[in-house]
Amino acid sequence: MSYGKFAYVYDELMQDMPYSKWQRFALEAWQKYGNPRSVVELGCGTGTLTLMLAQQGYHMTGMDLSEDMLAVAQNKAEEQPPLQGLLRSGSLRFVHQDMTQWEAPEPVDSVISFCDCLNYLTEPEQIEAVFRATYDGLKPGGTFLFDVHHPDTLRRYEEEQPFVLDEGGISYIWTCGMDEERMEIEHHLRIFVSRSGQIEPNQARTSSAAGQVYDRFDEIHVERAYDPEWLSHMLRKAGFSQVECLADFEWEAPDEESQRLFYVAVK
Repeated sequence: MSYGKFAYVYDELMQDMPYSKWQRFALEAWQKYGNPRSVVELGCGTGTLTLMLAQQGYHMTGMDLSEDMLAVAQNKAEEQPPLQGLLRSGSLRFVHQDMTQWEAPEPVDSVISFCDCLNYLTEPEQIEAVFRATYDGLKPGGTFLFDVHHPDTLRRYEEEQPFVLDEGGISYIWTCGMDEERMEIEHHLRIFVSRSGQIEPNQARTSSAAGQVYDRFDEIHVERAYDPEWLSHMLRKAGFSQVECLADFEWEAPDEESQRLFYVAVK
């Protein structure tokens, strides 16, 4: 999935996302397995976590398939004086790459990919490709940290839909359709942004009862969940010597109530 118009409203829609928890989990993993200097974030999106870690002194490379997402991330960094210097020095950069075949100029100490980025890879071969590319891109002893939705989480999405948000300047209606055999879910979002919002014009327009004009655009996002044991097996097949599967930001084994699975793999 390559985000387009959605990139320019992403931060507003996702302002409640648990970035501080992802940051904490990464720091705890690094404390346990070795503190890195160089870190690549796969699927960095608008760069929120990349920038948080860069401000802590890590040499960060944010990679994403969406040039729109990367443009937003770059602008956010350029608007903050402390980060401007990191951009100039090269210790913070954003790169347009496909995570299934990503490369860095030299091996790095750690790779992270949070916010269920790998669920957007809907074929097992893509997951295997990411694992191989990441293994090749890490230094010996380097760590790969990522999270994915538990399969039951996708089932809950379908059971609990539709989802509605109305924040005045931005609203959406979100519905889901589940393919149980593939363990794949299709999210349909109809998003409304007031004309004072961030996205460009040229979208369908509608008006509220109060006469306010909105831009409307539709997004379709497809995610697939994978068997947790299969993911662990494929990490080991890619060459990782140590693999842990944890749940919901904690250092505990997952159970039937787990929503988000976290993996720590060591080269």
